Amino acid sequence: MPSSHSELLSNGLRQLELDQQSTSPQSSNGSTSSHHDISQGETDPAEASPNPSPSTTPVRSPRPHVREGYGFRPPSGVSTPVTSAAERGSPLPDPHGLGWPAKSTVSRLLATPQERAAREKQMTSAVRTILECIGEDPDREGLLKTPERYAQAIMWMTRGYEERLADVINDAVFAEDHDEMVLVRDIDISSLCEHHLVPFTGKVAIGYIPNRLVLGLSKLARIAETFSRRLQVQERLTKQIAIAVQEAIKPRGVARSMFASFSHMCMTMRGVQKPGSITVTSCMLGCFRTQQKTREEFLTLIKR
Repeated sequence: MPSSHSELLSNGLRQLELDQQSTSPQSSNGSTSSHHDISQGETDPAEASPNPSPSTTPVRSPRPHVREGYGFRPPSGVSTPVTSAAERGSPLPDPHGLGWPAKSTVSRLLATPQERAAREKQMTSAVRTILECIGEDPDREGLLKTPERYAQAIMWMTRGYEERLADVINDAVFAEDHDEMVLVRDIDISSLCEHHLVPFTGKVAIGYIPNRLVLGLSKLARIAETFSRRLQVQERLTKQIAIAVQEAIKPRGVARSMFASFSHMCMTMRGVQKPGSITVTSCMLGCFRTQQKTREEFLTLIKR
């Protein structure tokens, strides 16, 4: 399994495209069908009547979406998946439901109170060392408790490492016969640049076209918040949010999009020092990628 975030995301996007191709109609004569098209306990008309005529063959209504799992957990109903990503067919390569965990993410998630205290103490000592190295006195009044404060602050700012996606969504997936675009824009989020550990802040717009399932509007913002509360780069953050929404509700035609506009402190207060510069990224798959009119509608709506 690839170890880097970029490789995991690339594999996830490829998996989504393969899933979309595999679910497209196999032929126009209707001679082949998947066993998934027949609900449990329902008789296949082809089996019930060997030679059905066009006038007697019943028209089967579309099978309703199965709401169990939501892409992050198995049908058993437990809060985290127990199967591998390959077994679930999910692009989220994580058996703990965290979504692209880092090397020590699971150990942080499962840490005991004693282990958490030891980790915070170690971080406090490291911050004290930093203060000494930059020429400060960590024992003076203004800095006396700074190492402890910073250790607690950085754990809060990276709390997304401890949030399971299934718990974030919390069953807020609803059956609804709506097939037009759903858009939530101007979601304020902030994150830490993984290159310099300084903030970048901005707004996110998330849109999707439902496939008989809609996601609670606040959950779109919560998904964005979960991934932003980790060390990030904007490009990866954009893809992670988009794929997480896809896995939650499987929108029609794998159609969902995410658009982000951020100001990076690592670019404005250091280095090139260009205040006011804005970085924009987007992730568009399914009909947002393949249909120009759908893409233009989304881009028009987020600018209003």
